[in-house]
Amino acid sequence: MIASSVDDEARMETPETTQVNHGATLEPADENDRILSIQSHVAYGYVGGKAAVFPLQCIGYDVDVVNTVNFSNHTGYGCFGGTRASAEELASIFKMMDETGLLSPQRLLTGYIPNAAALEVVKKLAQKLKSRNPNLIYLMDPVLGDSGKLYVSQDVIPIYKEMFAYATIITPNWFEVETLTGVPLLSLSALRNALSILHKHVQHVIISSIPLQPWLSKILPETMQPPASADNRQAYLLCISSSRTTETSSHSTVHARLVPLIAGYFSGVGDLFSALTLGHFNNNKRYSATQTPLSFAAAAALHKTYSILEFTNAFAARLPPEDRTTTDDERDAAEPVRKLKRMKGRELRLVQGQYILREEWREGQGKDLQFWDGFWDSS
Repeated sequence: MIASSVDDEARMETPETTQVNHGATLEPADENDRILSIQSHVAYGYVGGKAAVFPLQCIGYDVDVVNTVNFSNHTGYGCFGGTRASAEELASIFKMMDETGLLSPQRLLTGYIPNAAALEVVKKLAQKLKSRNPNLIYLMDPVLGDSGKLYVSQDVIPIYKEMFAYATIITPNWFEVETLTGVPLLSLSALRNALSILHKHVQHVIISSIPLQPWLSKILPETMQPPASADNRQAYLLCISSSRTTETSSHSTVHARLVPLIAGYFSGVGDLFSALTLGHFNNNKRYSATQTPLSFAAAAALHKTYSILEFTNAFAARLPPEDRTTTDDERDAAEPVRKLKRMKGRELRLVQGQYILREEWREGQGKDLQFWDGFWDSS
């Protein structure tokens, strides 16, 4: 399945009404700060590159696009057509771009890669780009699966681990963290262990979503807990950013923010979040003492992704009843058009919500990730 590393069950929500400054002007990206995006493509809808490229262009980036698959629509519809790019096809594209002087991005974004052979080609490209430009900002979204289920073959896992050496930022969800580290996230010590393993190779790590289970609720600082007025039946997830200094022996700086989810299946959420994180990441900018470049970028991405998702959900809620049915596997199997209509109504409203994407992001707007003081304390 082509899916995001932030669970497509509409993970990235906050209870407050979205406040968008329509008059804000976004500072344009450096004209030389070009992004190479390597991920899936669909003719209809918004997942993979379709969920990433337009938002990056909205915040001022030129984006070069290489498609790893070319499908009619995302696989959540239950039926789709198209092709997967072979390793040879990808290698040919990269080779020609290089020979014609068109392969010099300042940022690299990779998402869904269809198989191990294709991923090997992407790994070699990342190695080449990093050797040419040590300052390359590479965000790797290791798309493996979600909710305890892999949707790629096992043989890609060791390749992703090898690619850590070239990544600046990685954005796995909780299941992908468990898969890549071998550490089940069931306690604070396990969470620390998993981050330590990832930080041996990668400076900046975002765990895009962890369900708020009892063990996690017990360890969260009071300031990160759900508001007292929140519905106790509401499910929540935690987004964590963790940045270490260049000294590998030091602990990382951890920030987090708890968000309630919106019920429903929305695809492309993680692809949008990863793209916006990369687009807002600036390692050369000064931030307040309570923020890091990663926590700033993650907060911007989380807020904008939430706003787009809320906007999309509001649109879906206004559709005729037959187009906004709930998930029912038995009925969907008997009436395939039922699922098709529901998926169509839940495609991300990126074009209609582009004012959200273009919004200038600043610290102190009430949506920052909070510093997790004491995360690494032994107690």
